[in-house]
Parts: sequence; structure tokens; C-alpha cells
Amino acid sequence: MNIIEKNIKEITENTVTDSGYFLIDLIIRGYARNRVIEVFIDGKDYVNAEDCSQVSREINNRLQSIIDSDENYRLDVSSPGIDRPLKYIEQFPKHITKKFDLNYKEGTETKKVTAKLIDVTGEELKFLTHDNKEMIIKFENIVTAKVLLSFS
Repeated sequence: MNIIEKNIKEITENTVTDSGYFLIDLIIRGYARNRVIEVFIDGKDYVNAEDCSQVSREINNRLQSIIDSDENYRLDVSSPGIDRPLKYIEQFPKHITKKFDLNYKEGTETKKVTAKLIDVTGEELKFLTHDNKEMIIKFENIVTAKVLLSFS
């Protein structure tokens, strides 16, 4: 990672955090004259287009101090979408009652289950399996957690 990309990353992380959101992913591609910066944010509540627009304006304002005027870039800020795994415990409460595909550690094993999130207490997540068994998983033991799209 070069110095410009390192600065872009730092500015983006700080701006997203200062705005009250979580940085889910940052993708920087291209070169000075044709750079694309993709930023994916989430929050405790659902993120809408206005939230993304506000964060985009703030990142853009801060980037002006490090990017030369002869360089071009496109900045895209969006929410991560349903296909990206949740990364922070704070993302889970808004998904209570939704089904998840989970990979989690139990001892030395990694297990997989599909279950419905029914509660979040501290660092513990309570799920209900398809056979109506409750299971509690500590957040630190979750390897990946993806919300499943439901049409019902």
C-alpha cells in the first residue's frame, strides 16, 4: 500500500467513525488519474441513501487535502448489502427475527448452522434453530454471519 492509499484509508476510517458508522470494507483500485474508492458503511440502524451521501461528502472534503488537483477519482459510498457478512456486534440487533447462515467455532471445530436470531445480550447472540432449539453463541466465536434474504 502506497502513502496515498494509506492516507485515503486513514481519512476514510476516521470519517466513517466520526459520522457514527462502521467501516465494513474499503476498496481502492486504479491509479492516480483514474482511481476508484469504494466505501461500504453500516450502523446500529439501517443505512439509507442520505446517510451514504452525507458520509461521501465528508470523505470527499477531507480527501481534497491529500489528492493533487490533476488526479481524478470516483468515490462510491454505500451500505454493504445483504450478501456481506456482519462484522460488528452492533450490527446484529437490527436483524433480530431474521435467519442467518452462521459459521462459528465450538472448541477446536468450526460448525455451520442456519438459525433465526432472537436476542442479543452483551457479547452473546441467541439463535433458534429449525428444530426450535435455542443456542447461544459468543460473538468472538462467530467466523461468519450472513443474513438470509426472506420473501415471506
